[in-house]
Amino acid sequence: MSTPSTPPNLDKIISSLKAGTTKKILILTGAGLSTTSGLPDFRSPKSGLYAKLSPLQLPYPEALFHISYFKHTPEPFYAVARARHPGNAVPSLAHAFLSLLERKGVLRFVVTQNVDGLEGDAGVSKDKVLNVHGTWGTQRCLKCRAPYPDVKMKEAILAGEVPICDQDGCGGTVKPDIVMFGESLPEEFEDVERNILPEADLLLVMGTSLKVAPVSELPRKVGASVPRVLINNERVGDFGARDIDVLLLGGCDDGVREIARGLGWEEELEALHREAVERKEIIAREEGWNDKEEGPSLDECIAKAAEKMKMRMGVSEGHRRMLEGHLGEKLRGILKRDT
Repeated sequence: MSTPSTPPNLDKIISSLKAGTTKKILILTGAGLSTTSGLPDFRSPKSGLYAKLSPLQLPYPEALFHISYFKHTPEPFYAVARARHPGNAVPSLAHAFLSLLERKGVLRFVVTQNVDGLEGDAGVSKDKVLNVHGTWGTQRCLKCRAPYPDVKMKEAILAGEVPICDQDGCGGTVKPDIVMFGESLPEEFEDVERNILPEADLLLVMGTSLKVAPVSELPRKVGASVPRVLINNERVGDFGARDIDVLLLGGCDDGVREIARGLGWEEELEALHREAVERKEIIAREEGWNDKEEGPSLDECIAKAAEKMKMRMGVSEGHRRMLEGHLGEKLRGILKRDT
């Protein structure tokens, strides 16, 4: 029997999980999964990353993550790299929930748009996760494609500098192995659509605006009889259009806690989360990342980079106009297509 605080359709899903008839959960996650880990999302009106970028005078906020703009002007990307780098971020309760689902034997697969790798930090197996936008785990030179040492990458990020290839005679810009706008998604994404999506008996979408194609189309492609659960601050996509949809509007941690409570898993979830946080904190100390409280804030990183760019380029306003004239129209068309 449902309670006033629990949607009836969620009660049905919880009952199905308890009965063992739901066994293959497909999960799609976005930046909202990591906000309580200290990594801001992108599109929240006041706290999101895009809302904070004006000091950098980008042609468009999304240009920060476009490969064309990065090749021309990588400084803005690395301005926010320290504040957004997952080296000192710990898994959220929602990340731990993914790991708990795997332990219970009901997790089919996770498709994440995040590049922070916190699913793995929470204990989710690598073969259960597709990072469609890559990860911060490795990096290479854009010019000669040579791998770049992790230690030097960390030093550059902590200093707020653009890492430069150390191969003799190269001097190219180093880029983390993340997928930017204008780059192709990994081939494994097609396998998800072709083989994993049809198997799913429950779709859980967490912390995403569903504004970046083709990932945003996944919820529409799941079978009409498959329950879909959205955990997000607002309704997105076509959620609510199907009678069996469940909308848990709010933070991801609150949403997974409600599900875990209904399943009787809440204490186990909290314990798993504590273990994951402690494990990641040990790794962060061993690797030399500062505690997030000790590092500069995102606003401070952006302000510092804006000043450095102004001093280095001399005529900041003129440079901005030049960039908008040179790349603006091109980026406008590409970004409309990509987003």
